[in-house]
Amino acid sequence: MTGTIDRRAETRRTINHEFRSVEEFIGEYVVNLSRGGVFIRSDEPLPVGTRVNLRFTVIFEDLEIIEGIGEVVRTVEPGGEATSGMGVVFVELSQIGRDLVERILVRR
Repeated sequence: MTGTIDRRAETRRTINHEFRSVEEFIGEYVVNLSRGGVFIRSDEPLPVGTRVNLRFTVIFEDLEIIEGIGEVVRTVEPGGEATSGMGVVFVELSQIGRDLVERILVRR
């Protein structure tokens, strides 16, 4: 189709990280977590509009996985007073991932 973008064909970056606990996940990597997305600390934030495959493995009650697709909607470059990184909105999130995010938010 002329003039349309097939988003499934876009290259995605993978963000895959394992954490020993939910506290480590929140304290060391994720500055802000909400039902709609996450702010991920990074010295090399990806450009706005980049689609990313998300996979965060954390130990909550058992080994848990937040997995889905996100899109970078905001960046903070290193060198300023604010924490560098990127705001990623959840585009698709597994049901298990949504449930885990909810449990983390309730726990906080």
